[in-house]
Parts: sequence; structure tokens; C-alpha cells
Amino acid sequence: MSAVSPLDLVIAAVREVAATEVMPRFLRVGGSRKEDGTLFTEADLETQRALVERLPRIVDCPVLGEEMTSEAQEALWKANDRIWVIDPIDGTTNFVHGLPYFAISVALMERGRPLLAVIYNPVADEMFTAQVGKGAHLNGQPLPLKKHVPLMPEAIAGVEVKWLGGKLPQRLAALPPFGSQRNFGASTLDWCYLAAGRFDIYVHGGQRLWDYAAGCLILAEAGGQMTSLYHNDFWADKVWQRSVIAALNPGLFGQWTKWVKHNL
Repeated sequence: MSAVSPLDLVIAAVREVAATEVMPRFLRVGGSRKEDGTLFTEADLETQRALVERLPRIVDCPVLGEEMTSEAQEALWKANDRIWVIDPIDGTTNFVHGLPYFAISVALMERGRPLLAVIYNPVADEMFTAQVGKGAHLNGQPLPLKKHVPLMPEAIAGVEVKWLGGKLPQRLAALPPFGSQRNFGASTLDWCYLAAGRFDIYVHGGQRLWDYAAGCLILAEAGGQMTSLYHNDFWADKVWQRSVIAALNPGLFGQWTKWVKHNL
């Protein structure tokens, strides 16, 4: 009998934690504000606690979670070549207000790059997964789900204008090169929707480590491409506030990247 893979063990752990710590609190908890103004709940804290307990049993390395202090996060990041990076609930505002677009995100990273990724939306029961060199999947089905590539004027764009500076937000509003845009409030799932072909292109002005750690691997393993607003190499941008320009299709990626950088 073959041994159970680390990915399968992470999937099982995330499902268990979602069932015991997240969904019983959905629509039942209120939120509090951290010092930086972001929202958190009892569900975020208990989910992080459960994952910090379980993940090192799968691969023995520390866990860096969103709900830790920034000092603890930076210390863990600097001291460890291999580390788990988690967002216990991405989309906490959605979670608190009953909007079913939130996820648990888990990435195993080595020397700053993701090796394994799991992002789970428990309301939709959608488990997005990826491993380096082994493709990306949604509930076991290879990504992308959609093969049709639209022309840029017909493309669906995932756009987070909150973190975009300069003239780009105004240009996106007044002269968008795409057909329509969406922003559902959970960056980890945005990556997955792009990898699945539900979005065609994507831009975000500054994601935290746990926002992109798992999602960028899922997109890359689905065949997508990414860069940042101010660097050709996505990984050259800041660890703690990394911008992204991305697309699933190489042709759209080239057009989209050129347009965004021209309109910064």
C-alpha cells in the first residue's frame, strides 16, 4: 500500500478544520479590529491554532499565520528555509457578513517559493490544490476548467483597486481594455478563479505573503503567468506587499501587462 502523500494529508487537515472551526461559526460570530484596521474573528484565531497544531505533523517546519504579530511573522520568515504559510480565513469581512466567498489557504514554501498549495472554500466545497511540477486541480479535476480564450475586450478581470496607486484606478474605470471586472473580497480565491478560467486577467496592488503564497502556485501549475507592477519578475517585488499582474492565457498576459504598465 502506497503512503499517503503530504498533499492528501493537508487536504484532510484543512477539511477537518473547516468542519470543526470555521463552518460552525459562520453567521454566528462578530468581528474585531486589529491594530492595522483589518478584521478578525474567533474563527480566524481558532482555525490558525488548529492548523499550527496539525501542519508540522505533516512536514516538520514552523507555521507562519496571518493572525500572528508582524514581528513574529518576520522572525519566522527570516529564520526558516522551509515554512508553512497560512491564512486561516481569507475574506473575513465576507465571513462576518454572511457572504459565501472566503477560504482557508495553506502553502508549504521553501527558500521563498511555494512547493505545495491548498485553498478551500468550505461553503462551495471547492478544494483547489497544486504541487510543483504536478499541475493544479479543483476537487481532483485538472485546471483550467475553461479552455475558451476570449479577446481582451470580452475578458473578465479580477481587479482590486484599493491598493493601486497613481493614475491606474482612474484609467481602469474610464478606459478599461476588458469586458467586465469583479472584486469579491478574498485574494486567495481570486488566484484560484483565474487558474480555473473563471477570471481571464487579474491585477492587485499589494498582497500580503499569505494572500499569494498558495494562489500563485495554483495559477502557475494551471499554466498561468504573473509579474508585478514594478518588476518583470514577480518574485522581485516586496515579500509583505507584493503587487501582481496575471493572466491564464499567454496572449492575454502580454496584452494585459503592457496595458497596465503603460497606464501606471
